[in-house]
Order: sequence, then structure tokens, then C-alpha cells
Amino acid sequence: MTIDSTQSQQKTEHKLQKSSLQNTTQQVSSVSQPDQSASMTRAKRFIPVFDHSDKPNGSRMPTYIRQALTEKTHFASTAASVHGNQLVTVCEEAHCPNRNECWNRGTATFMLLGDTCTRACGFCAVKTGRPGTVDTTEPARIAQAVREMGLDFIVLTSVNRDELPDGGAQIFADTYRALRNDKPDIGVEFLTPDFRECQEQAVEIIQAAMDDSPYTGTPEMQLIWGHNIETVPSLYKEVRKGSKYQRSLDMLRLAGELDKVETKSSIILGLGETRDEVYEVMQDLRANNVSRIALGQYLRPTKFHLPVKEYLSLELFAEYEELAKELGFTWVKSGPMVRSSYHAED
Repeated sequence: MTIDSTQSQQKTEHKLQKSSLQNTTQQVSSVSQPDQSASMTRAKRFIPVFDHSDKPNGSRMPTYIRQALTEKTHFASTAASVHGNQLVTVCEEAHCPNRNECWNRGTATFMLLGDTCTRACGFCAVKTGRPGTVDTTEPARIAQAVREMGLDFIVLTSVNRDELPDGGAQIFADTYRALRNDKPDIGVEFLTPDFRECQEQAVEIIQAAMDDSPYTGTPEMQLIWGHNIETVPSLYKEVRKGSKYQRSLDMLRLAGELDKVETKSSIILGLGETRDEVYEVMQDLRANNVSRIALGQYLRPTKFHLPVKEYLSLELFAEYEELAKELGFTWVKSGPMVRSSYHAED
């Protein structure tokens, strides 16, 4: 590499880091009901409850990970529908690197139950704190945004709400009903928490919504139920505090036992896992009837989050894709920029 190209790469990385940190602000309170300033406050960064800023990344970010901004076709209309209906998206809250691409295609992943999570995962940019009360008008506003955007497929996720008796399952069910009553053939994917203390209750609540909602889509698949395993068991204590590997497998197994439901999970790579560990996780997922998998590169949201231990090569992502297909996964996405809801409609 020449001196000029090295300097250019360093400048680019500095700009990326500066962009991600320049709006960092300490947020100590949250608002349970949407207000007119919601779209402004969501854009602000925050200082997490942990601090890994003394740990450098293992290497420089490869050039194949950096993304150029795409032509803005539907970006403005997507943003208008999201912010106009005072909704939260994981695209913004989790600092997703694919937001430009997805919003330009007119798609977004809506995040239910506010923007404040009761857990503090070391890789996640969503803020931790005490959430407010549940906003029961959210399902109707989601349905309105879907009408405005003309969507045929939608992904719904949420923060962890461990303080709620049902873990937030009722909001998923109510939003499902609102969507199906509006458009019976719309494709729906959930990306749920693990419903720590109420897994069976959550499954019953969502099953009831499926049973009493009109549906005219693909007969054999009424819902894709995703729950992300995220990483390998040996890294759970550091990466996913408050979560348990077996609990996540149990959640996926219970969801997969429902009729007309396909289950899906995702692994973020580059946190220090080994190839054998990744393969073992894929085997565990298949043993619990998970048929869809996404594998992507972990990218550090801020300097306070866990460092990147390794940037995986494109060849290794291709290898994982082949292994997943050999294990029997029917839907596989594997690549540096892949996230659990990336091209979910494919």
C-alpha cells in the first residue's frame, strides 16, 4: 500500500469515527409517549452504561466494508412516513450501516415499545435505561406508515422490556392484527426479544393474533419469527449481559413449533469467536428447527462499545454461507454488511 493510500484510509476511518461520536450525549431520561421532538432526539448519540474505549480494534476496517452513499430515491418519503408517524426504527437507534440502502428502497425495520432497552449488550447502540409506559397507539401508527409507504413486507422488532409481565408480546400481537386487518396478504417478520420470564405466554399471545387475523398470503408461511442468537456461548457473559444462550435456543424452538411459522436467527461475527464455535452455533440452531440465518460483520457503533477483534474476509463469509446451506438452512445471507432484517423480504 502506498503512503498516499494509507493516509487516505486513515482519514476515512477518522471521519467515520468522528461522525459516529460528534453527537454523543448523555441521556438520563426517556419519554414513553411520542412527541413532536421525537425525530430530533432519536438522532442524538448517547454514552452507554459500559465503557470499552480503552480497547482498540484488532485491525483497520477493510475497504470492502465501507459503503458509498447510494442515490436517494425513496429515502425522503421513507423518512417522512417514519418520523411523521412518530415511530422508532432499529435503522436509526442501532446505527445500522444499511439505513441508506434500505430507506432508498422504501423499507424500514420498525422498533416497538420505545427506544430504551432494559439490557445493556456490549455491541448494541440502543440506549439502556428505565422505559416509559407502553404506547397502545403504536400499532395503529405502524399500520398507517405501512399504508403510506406501500409496503408488501414489514419487519417488526423491539427493545427488551423485561419489566413487563408479557415482555411486550401483546404489542407484537396488536401490531400484527392491525397490519393483517389492513392488508391480509402482507408479509410479516418479527424479530423478538427472548421474553425472559414469559416465553410460553408470549407464544400463546402471538398465536392468538395469528388465529384471529385475516390472512390471504402464502398458505404454508404466515409469519417469520426471528430471534437473534447474536454470538457464541463463550462470549455471552461479555457480549450479551442479561441473556442466556440456552434461553435463546428455547425461544426459537417454541416459536418454531407454531403452525405456519418459520424461525430465523442471526450471528454477528468478529467479536473473538472461532470458526468451530460458529459452526456449533449453526448446528444448535438447526437442531432447534431454525431454517433461516443471517451472518454479518460486527461494526463498533462508538468507542465505548466492544472492540472489533477481527474483520472477516469475504472468503470466510462465503465459507460460512456454504456451511449453512449444507446444514439445511433454506434462507442464508452471509456478508460483511448483512444484518438480521437485511433484504428480509427476499
